[in-house]
Amino acid sequence: MSIEVFNESGIEGINEEALMDVASFALAAMDVHRDAEAAIHIVDLDTIADLHVRWLDLEGPTDVMSFPMDELTPGGGRPDAVHPGPAMLGDIVLCPEFAAGQAERAGHSLGHELALLVVHGCLHLLGYDHVEPAEEQEMFALQNELLAAWYDAGGAYEPKPTGPKAFPNSGGEAD
Repeated sequence: MSIEVFNESGIEGINEEALMDVASFALAAMDVHRDAEAAIHIVDLDTIADLHVRWLDLEGPTDVMSFPMDELTPGGGRPDAVHPGPAMLGDIVLCPEFAAGQAERAGHSLGHELALLVVHGCLHLLGYDHVEPAEEQEMFALQNELLAAWYDAGGAYEPKPTGPKAFPNSGGEAD
């Protein structure tokens, strides 16, 4: 798996290796071709707010956005593709300034929040969504399963959080 990180936020101290690792882990666990590629862009509040309004017609910043590219390449690296193979899956855009508030309210570190958001973004790249309640429940359960497995496999760069909101369900509450 080739995951590139571009920190365009001006914020230092973000563990980019952990973000690459959790993305690689999640995609591999989802049987994505080992030569597939993705990019993670770390941006500021103004940039994510601009993307949010431009692409989703929603005002204000958000925590994560995903831009899948699988429809542009045959196979797309996805396991459900007709000819799965190496391809660019797409881009995940994170806003650590926005995510920091979420992490604080949930009682865990920014590092954990960003890892959670990367897994969430990876699932969006693979076609998962949370528009309908059943889809939301499935996606958040899978997100939590992948994130917990990453911690349990020793891939994390910090201890697995144990707070009640560390692994939120579809309603934003802990399972």
